[in-house]
Amino acid sequence: MKQLTKTIGDRMSVKERVITIKKEVGRVIVGQEEMVDGIIIALLSDGHILLEGYPGLGKTITVKTVARILSAKFQRVQFTPDLIPGDITGFEMWDPETRKSRIQKGPAFTNLLLADEINRAPAKVQSALLEAMQEKQVTIGRKSYPLEKLFLVLATQNPIEISGTYLLPEAEIDRFMFKLKVGYPSYTEEREITERQIRDEDAELDVVLSPKEILALRHTIAEWLPLSETSAIIKYITRLVRATRPEEGNGRLKDLVMYGASPRASIALAKASRVCAFIHGDDTVLPEHVHKMAYPVLRHRVILTHEAESQGIDSDNIIENILRQTPILE
Repeated sequence: MKQLTKTIGDRMSVKERVITIKKEVGRVIVGQEEMVDGIIIALLSDGHILLEGYPGLGKTITVKTVARILSAKFQRVQFTPDLIPGDITGFEMWDPETRKSRIQKGPAFTNLLLADEINRAPAKVQSALLEAMQEKQVTIGRKSYPLEKLFLVLATQNPIEISGTYLLPEAEIDRFMFKLKVGYPSYTEEREITERQIRDEDAELDVVLSPKEILALRHTIAEWLPLSETSAIIKYITRLVRATRPEEGNGRLKDLVMYGASPRASIALAKASRVCAFIHGDDTVLPEHVHKMAYPVLRHRVILTHEAESQGIDSDNIIENILRQTPILE
């Protein structure tokens, strides 16, 4: 572990490098700070991301830019209804020269996999992607092949498209650490975006962290900010996640929520809160870090009833209510 810390540097230098990542992304992307922060925290927490937003808001270019800054391998797959699992994982093919079969690896063998419009692919493709996300391996033919140690899926979906889409399986949704909502830019940001595009300049980016350093940094953060199962913040996180479940929450929640978050959400919230505290330079994980991470971690795991939807209530409203009613200390 000492060697890992030596490779990364001290805590201050790590924080400076995180700031540098944001600055480098800012040379290409205007605004969208929440999305950029979420991607950085997910990278350092080993979590996949679901990006939801209208077309043209910079989701794809942001992921490509982060990959360049990290000198990471990047692959993009446009999900369509006619996609097959082999288009993600790869396939076994016959080589006429050697008269032997060989494996043609697919785009899943990368560091950052952008699954564009993920909800357009059928169930078999989602199943193959689920194995890659959970097990960090893919099955081709009768054999399983490990993926890169640094492997993240960043999936996008358009909230207004219904025709030609499929509902994502709940098991797959639960594997995403975050669901980030990508909104429209402000007037000033949109004007700057237009000015940059009409100049038609390609920004030169510096490499800030390598994939190997990202992996080392994950261990270092856990060493610098340890969380024991008996700590008050872990107890608070557990109470928050349990409060999303109808059988655990108040009477009103039972009418609004069909299913709450799984224990996987507690793990994700603890990891994300720790990284959030780390990159903000705090020496301990505080409730405000948990509150900030609660929305992206929980919003896709809280499944609403038809009654809630008819009243215009979304999962963020439920999370806000839970954060307000759940005591920090008990």
